[in-house]
Amino acid sequence: MVPQVQPLLLMLLLCPLPVNSSFQPSLVLEMAKILLDNYCFPENLVGMQEAIQQAINSGEIMQISDRKTLAAVLTVGVQGALNDPRLTVSYEPNFVPVMPQMLPSLPAERLIRLVRNSVKLDILDKNVGYLRMDRIIGEETAAKLGSLLRDNIWDKVAQTSSLIFDLRYSTVGELSGVPFIISYFSASAPLIHIDTVYDRPSNTTRELWTMPLMKGEKYGKKKDIIILTSKRTMGAAEAVAYTLKNLKRAIIVGERSAGGSVKVQKIRIAQSEFYIVVPVARSVSPITGKSWEVSGVSPTVNVIAKEAFIKAKSLLAVRSVIPKVVQTISDIINRYYAFTDRVSTILQHLQSIDLFSVISEEDLAMRLNNHLQSVSEDPRLIVKYMDNVANAEEDPDLYNISDDMKLLQELVDEIFKVEILQHNTGYLRFDRFVKWSAGDKLEELIAKKVWEPLKDTNNLIIDLRYNTGGSSTFLVLLLSYLKNTSQKQHLFTIYESFHNTSKEYDSLLKIVGPAYGSKRGVYVLTSYYTASVGEEFCYLIQSLHYGTVIGEITSDTTMHSKTFEIEGTDIAISVPFINFLDNNGECWLGGGVVPDAIVLADEAVEHVYKIANFHQGLRSLIEETAELLETNYAIHEVALETSKVLLSKLDDGSYRSVVDFESLASQLTTDLQETSGDHRLHVFHCDVEPESVRDVPKIPTAEEAGYMIDALFKIELLPGNVGYLRFDMMADIEVVKATGPQLIKLVWRKIINTDALIIDMRYNTGGYSTAIPLLCTYFFDAEPLQHLYTVFDRTTTTMTEVMTLPHVRGQRYGSSKDIYILTSHMTGSAAEVFIHTMKDLNRATIVGEPTSGGSLSSGTYQIGDSVLYASIPNQFVLSAITGKLWSISGIEPHVIAQANHALPVVQRIIASKMLEREQGK
Repeated sequence: MVPQVQPLLLMLLLCPLPVNSSFQPSLVLEMAKILLDNYCFPENLVGMQEAIQQAINSGEIMQISDRKTLAAVLTVGVQGALNDPRLTVSYEPNFVPVMPQMLPSLPAERLIRLVRNSVKLDILDKNVGYLRMDRIIGEETAAKLGSLLRDNIWDKVAQTSSLIFDLRYSTVGELSGVPFIISYFSASAPLIHIDTVYDRPSNTTRELWTMPLMKGEKYGKKKDIIILTSKRTMGAAEAVAYTLKNLKRAIIVGERSAGGSVKVQKIRIAQSEFYIVVPVARSVSPITGKSWEVSGVSPTVNVIAKEAFIKAKSLLAVRSVIPKVVQTISDIINRYYAFTDRVSTILQHLQSIDLFSVISEEDLAMRLNNHLQSVSEDPRLIVKYMDNVANAEEDPDLYNISDDMKLLQELVDEIFKVEILQHNTGYLRFDRFVKWSAGDKLEELIAKKVWEPLKDTNNLIIDLRYNTGGSSTFLVLLLSYLKNTSQKQHLFTIYESFHNTSKEYDSLLKIVGPAYGSKRGVYVLTSYYTASVGEEFCYLIQSLHYGTVIGEITSDTTMHSKTFEIEGTDIAISVPFINFLDNNGECWLGGGVVPDAIVLADEAVEHVYKIANFHQGLRSLIEETAELLETNYAIHEVALETSKVLLSKLDDGSYRSVVDFESLASQLTTDLQETSGDHRLHVFHCDVEPESVRDVPKIPTAEEAGYMIDALFKIELLPGNVGYLRFDMMADIEVVKATGPQLIKLVWRKIINTDALIIDMRYNTGGYSTAIPLLCTYFFDAEPLQHLYTVFDRTTTTMTEVMTLPHVRGQRYGSSKDIYILTSHMTGSAAEVFIHTMKDLNRATIVGEPTSGGSLSSGTYQIGDSVLYASIPNQFVLSAITGKLWSISGIEPHVIAQANHALPVVQRIIASKMLEREQGK
């Protein structure tokens, strides 16, 4: 339906002009009338009224006597008002309209000659079709030509392997021919809605769809099509290119097309010699919701028109290898990929990947790589564009060593550098891992060169900042000297897909030299150059908890992959054929080793001394934390078990990764919460002693109380005599008592006589729990007193039953009227105690999100004399109904709803209940 033009514009168009008016205003109004009747965007004409009125009232056009100048001014005005460059006004006193002869009306011979000159077909090398079409043949013309086009063009095109469809010189044509072309290049079913055309003069809309049946063979939807476009490509040819591009059926190569129109008319303005060109029909693609008109069709590959053909041929060459590349990659992954359980899924996804718009080998490699990385979740599985750069792979024989004792001694002296630094710190540097096997003479030389001088040092630095790799076999020997027990320990496993074998590597039961162990500090230094086996060693040091890694993130250059080049292309795939599994069975996927302390490589040694000094006090800090937990945590059995775990982790080296107070606080918090199951336990770092939550609250003055109530409480009376009360903090009982008279007057009296009450605690994060009994009392009858909950306090080892109060100030809300409490994930601490009580006693319906799971009371305790503090819940609550411990995981509402939807949900529940009551009367 066409939008209505505003009445003011209609009045302007229809009002009579004064007799003495000059021709300019009349010309403007006649032009506006033509637009109203013919312009294909009538809804935009509402914006013309102001421009027309201003132009007439200003008298500016009255001063333009030159008619060509006036035409130019009107063109600028109408284009600016409607934002449509196709609208042009011209002054042409000698214009003679020429009606173009319609093709179907031409004699058959002339029609055939014209079509043959407009449509040309060649078959290029490798059976590539080249179809140049300078005119889109309409439906009627095609019918008159009979089988000529089908026999000479379309059936021959169907036999080609791929097609270059040249529309660079297509400037004319009929839109009725578009469905045939789209149908020829598409599947028969389902039918596709390809265009919607609105014609303004007739006020009709026509939909264009693909054709259900076609004579002759179709090209189908699988073979590649490249469409060539230029700045001259216009009209129906643009519709073809736009549709096939957005159906992902063709790639456009060339220039952005002209941005023509479905249909334009040159209309004489009244009886003057002025004319206006008006687009009278418009096209909207149902595929995109947009159009090619005015803006044109943007190419997939942007090149100048004269180079488009050459580019298209090279592009088809690239696309012709896509099936081969995908199949080759699939075969390689199937044969060599180390994660055999992932292969089937990867291969299925490879077959379904959308490679329609691939325009180069580099583009193909990037898309395949992104896809494989996403599906496999393995950063080692890489497809890359080589660009003639040779891929270097490590020679497995590079690290073989001689059996000659003299040569071995020279090798050890050359590779291993040993020093004793300040503070009796041992220093070991070696820049490659040599190949070693059990029984080698090499171990004796290393024991004498390395471990004898280092055996009595306080700490050990292993410098791998310049280590670029070597043989994984040396890992076993080196790690065996760093383990603490004489028992065999599993170190790592290597799975190799070439032979489908797994080999487990354990520590040596017997070593030649003195074991260093890891009870003393072991600090491994890294840099961006640390690579390959050097990275494996760092990874295992962290996994086995043998030491602390300090320095820069390593290079991510593991030798677990093999690179295969795809024949006939510059594409290669790197496939991990080795899985390196640590002592816990976790596969290391590379990505570089992240040090426990990230510092510049040049500053790593300096940081070793700071971290080693921090580690000296680590045991006392963890033991102090365990002692605080046992003394203060509400559930003593949980505290004992958690403390035991902390000390066990300390002994097995799990805290060697902490390097300062911040990282220790984080690790302690993680261990406390995971072991106890209590997310309220946490350790934090604070340079200034934190304020105690036990501080006595300040009692406000009468004036301050008024401000406080205004700020903290919101009261409303909702439809249906429903009260709404929101408060975002739980105040201390002494503050409540001091402000009681004002609270009754300003808050309570406004909601006491409501039929139902909504208490909004979505933004209440807690506070003091001391006023909860008083608050609950207002929602129960005076007698009998109601047992609310029982509190056990660990610090005093007392059990207290909390009851409602016998007397309160003001009127009670009572126990019969409905109460609804709104919650969110922010609702916590003392607010949760109130909500839990009301839910436990079936006194309220809870609506919203599960609450945060806060603590009734937590103590903050300094750990030793450090800057670390532990927040420890020292109370737990028992249900008055079941006698069981309340859950600490938060309160589950009766009705789950997003916090921002909770209020309307409650209002609907209340309305439904009221309706039921009315119907029950």
